[in-house]
Amino acid sequence: MSQNAATLRLMSDLREMQKDAPEGASAAPLSEENIFVWTATIFGPADTPWEGGIFSLRMTFCDQYPDKPPKVRFTTKVFHPNVYQDGTLCLDIIQNKWSPSYTVSSVLTSIQSLLTDPNCGSPANPEAAELFLQDRKAYNKRVRRLTEESLGGA
Repeated sequence: MSQNAATLRLMSDLREMQKDAPEGASAAPLSEENIFVWTATIFGPADTPWEGGIFSLRMTFCDQYPDKPPKVRFTTKVFHPNVYQDGTLCLDIIQNKWSPSYTVSSVLTSIQSLLTDPNCGSPANPEAAELFLQDRKAYNKRVRRLTEESLGGA
């Protein structure tokens, strides 16, 4: 029963992504056989060290979606205060501030804004947070290098 509700909601989220995806983001199920695992792409926002980057994510939904948030992880290497070494995202709306009103689209929009506006108060990557706060130039250089690698430039 609950799996049907989750499936219906994911179908709705997919239609929203196909019809009206947020600028600079896309997402769809990884395969037609499993609507619970999606691959998503976020383009680095303009005028930031992330600009031009193409960042891949994996979104895994459980059968309690949308009552429970998806697990979201970068599959592209990123250096960011709110991203753990394994790519797992530390973002309040997919953790303690989750609401069933959030959709795949709104989650991706939040991740995009998090890229340029990190929360250094509770860092998943203390090194990135410290660099962001203490030496923005060095932080931006590191982000830039990984952004270029995201394009296969390395």
